[in-house]
Amino acid sequence: MPINPDAVGATGQPVRHSWDTRDVLLYAMGVGAGAVDPLQELQFTTENSQDTELVVLPTMAVVLGVGGAGAFGSIGTFNPAMLVHGEQAITLHGPIPTAGEVETVGTITGIYDKGKGAVVEVTSTSTDTASGQPLFSTVMSAFIRGEGGFGGDRGPSGPKNVAPDRAPDHTVSYATRSDQALLYRLSGDRNPLHSDPAFAAFGGFDRPILHGLCTYGFTGRGLLHLLCGSDPGRFTSMEGRFSSPVLPGETLTVNAWDTGAGEAVFQTLGGDGRVVIDAGRVTYGEA
Repeated sequence: MPINPDAVGATGQPVRHSWDTRDVLLYAMGVGAGAVDPLQELQFTTENSQDTELVVLPTMAVVLGVGGAGAFGSIGTFNPAMLVHGEQAITLHGPIPTAGEVETVGTITGIYDKGKGAVVEVTSTSTDTASGQPLFSTVMSAFIRGEGGFGGDRGPSGPKNVAPDRAPDHTVSYATRSDQALLYRLSGDRNPLHSDPAFAAFGGFDRPILHGLCTYGFTGRGLLHLLCGSDPGRFTSMEGRFSSPVLPGETLTVNAWDTGAGEAVFQTLGGDGRVVIDAGRVTYGEA
C-alpha cells in the first residue's frame, strides 16, 4: 500500500533502550572524539582516567531515542532504499547519564506531499525509567523518494535559521575516517546504505555514504566545544536539515554565528565547501 496520510497522530508502542559506558565510548569514537589526539576529549573517550570523569556527548540522544521510529509502522509500505534523513532536532532536559534506560514513545506529527516524494515527521519523547522524568526529546523527518503525488499538504516551506552574510563567529574542522561509517554503525544503525556498495548503488550512490546522524554528531561535538566550553550540561537543543550526502573520509567544517544570548545558527560544510547540514540552530546555557 502507498503512504497513508491519515497516519498523522498515530503513536508507536513504547520502546525501552538501555546503555552503559561501553555504548557511550563507542558513540563518541563513532563521531570522531579523540581521533586527532587520543589525549584530547578524554572526558568522552575513557571511563578510567584519573584526571577526568566520563560524560556523554549530547547528540547521543539520537541513538538512545531511536525506538520512536517504531511509529513508522503506521504509514504504509515503502522501499527503504528510497528513504533519506531530512531533518533532525534534539532537546535535552539535562545531561545524559553514562548508564541508564529510557522508554521512548514516537508519534507521527506530519506527512507532507512534496510531489516527487513524501516527508514523514516523527516526534519522540524519551523518559528515564528510573526517575520517570523526560530525559530528552527528538524530532526527525524522512524524505521518501517516489512516494509523493497523493494530493496532500506540502507542509512548512521557506528559509529558516539563515546564516548571516558575514564570516562565522566560530569555526572548527574535523576529518572523518575512510571507515567512519563502519565505526558509527556499531552504535546501532545497521542500514546497509552505509556499508554495502550494492545497496548504496540501488539507492543511487556510487559507494556507501556516511550516516547523516554521524555528520550530525560531528557537528554537535564541534558546537559543544565552540559554544559550551565542552560542558554537556550547557547544551540544550540542536536542529538542522541534511542538505547533501557525505562520503567517509571527507573533512567537515562547522561554522556558527551568534544570534543572541545562548543561541546560534550554524552550517556544516563538506570537503569541497558544499553545505551538508543547513538551517542549523543550537541553544545552550551560560557558564
